[in-house]
Amino acid sequence: MSSRRDHRMMSLLGANLNNKTTKGLENIFKRVLKEGMHGIGFSPYEEGQEPGDQISEAQIHRRMKIIKPYTKWIRSFSCTDGNEAIPRIAKEYGIKTLVGAWLGDDPDINKKEVAGLIQLANDGYVDIAAVGNEVMYRGDLTEEELLGFMYQVKEALPKDIPVGYVDAYYEFVQRPKITEACDVILANCYPYWEGCSLEYSLLYMKDMFNQASRVANGKKIIISETGWPSEGEGLQGAIPSYENAIKYFINTQLWSKEDDIDIFYFSSFDESWKVGAEGDVGAFWGLWDKNEKLKFSSNTNPLLKRGKSVFV
Repeated sequence: MSSRRDHRMMSLLGANLNNKTTKGLENIFKRVLKEGMHGIGFSPYEEGQEPGDQISEAQIHRRMKIIKPYTKWIRSFSCTDGNEAIPRIAKEYGIKTLVGAWLGDDPDINKKEVAGLIQLANDGYVDIAAVGNEVMYRGDLTEEELLGFMYQVKEALPKDIPVGYVDAYYEFVQRPKITEACDVILANCYPYWEGCSLEYSLLYMKDMFNQASRVANGKKIIISETGWPSEGEGLQGAIPSYENAIKYFINTQLWSKEDDIDIFYFSSFDESWKVGAEGDVGAFWGLWDKNEKLKFSSNTNPLLKRGKSVFV
C-alpha cells in the first residue's frame, strides 16, 4: 500500500531528480528536449532591442531555424513592428501558430494589433488567435473593452480558428464573461510567481490547471505560459537556479506528454529588456541564452565558467 502511495506522490511531484548531478540533469534535459515540445513562446528581441523596436525577418528566420527541431507550435505576442512576420515565417518551417494581438492602454496601437491579427488569420497564418495577454492582470482595459475586441475578432475570423484570451489561470475563475467568450482557455500557470518551491511546483501547476478546468465548461485548456528562471533573486520559496530551471522543464514536459496537456513553454531565448518589468529574473527565462546558445549544457553552463560548484 505504501509503495503505491509513494509512487502516486512521485507522479504528482514529478520525476525524482534530486539525486542527479548537474551533468546528469543536463543529459536528461537534452534527451527530453530532443523528444520535442508541444509549443514554446517565441522570443524575437535581440540584445539591445525591446518591444516597440522594429524586428527584422532575418532575425526571425535565424531564431526559427534554431527552435524548429524541438517544437510543433510557437506562440507570438504581437502583430505589429515586424512581429506580424513571425506566423508567416513559422508556416514556412512547418510550425503551427498561436498568434497574439498585444492590447494595452493605447487605443491606436490596439486597433493596429487587432487589424493585424485579423489579416494574418484571414491569410491563413493563424491556427489559434489570442486577443490580448494579461490585460486584466495589468488593468489596461475594462472587461467590457476586452470583450469588445474579442467579439470583433471572432466575427471577422473563419469559424474554424479558435479565439481565446491569455491571462493568469485565476482570471478565468473570476471573470465568467471572458471565459464564456473564449473558444479555448489560454491560461498562464507560473508556480514561480506565486512563490512555490521547486519541489512542489509541478503539483502546484496541476492545481492551477484544474482550477481553470472547473470553470471551462468543457472547453479545451492550453497552458499558454509556464517556466522557471535560471538566474536572479528568488521569490519566497521559489529559487531561480541553473538546476531548478532544468528540473522544472523536465517535469513540465513529462507531464505534458503523460497527461496530453498542451503547454507553451516560456521561453525560447533570454531577453534582457524584461529586467525592467520583472527584476533581474526577467532576463533568464529562455532555454537558449541571449546569444542564441542552448543554456543547459556543460559548454554554456555559467556556473562552470565562474568556477562555482554546480551540484544540487
